[in-house]
Amino acid sequence: MAIVKYSPFRDMMNMQEQMNRLLDLAWSKQGGEELREGAWQPPVDIFEDENAVVIKAELPGIDQKDIEVRIEDNTLTIRGERKHEEEVRKENYHRVERYYGGFQRSFSIPATIDQEKVRASSDKGVLTITLPKREEVKPKQITVEVT
Repeated sequence: MAIVKYSPFRDMMNMQEQMNRLLDLAWSKQGGEELREGAWQPPVDIFEDENAVVIKAELPGIDQKDIEVRIEDNTLTIRGERKHEEEVRKENYHRVERYYGGFQRSFSIPATIDQEKVRASSDKGVLTITLPKREEVKPKQITVEVT
């Protein structure tokens, strides 16, 4: 009989590996995969320059009339819905990797934003929201006079 050194973490590692396999199976079902409908969040990029904060959200395949942009209590909310195409029946799909249904993203915006001048536009499936800064908070260059 071989002597095996006891390792209390071996059982925990085995359990973790089993849980990972179980979760992998649940997330990557082959065949018979249900259409993914429900809550999802589009990815966004947020950047800032001296004049504005800009939010770009990926919303391919979503009609502009299904997108709502709202500012309330210093919170910007993007809400909408990606609708499933009706010409293809659910049973005819082989694989569905895109999410369908409603979504909502909310972002706190600083008090330095001029909420009256916020603009939103959509081009090639990318929603761009420009949040201009108020004039009084923009950096100002002061020249130094030499006497």
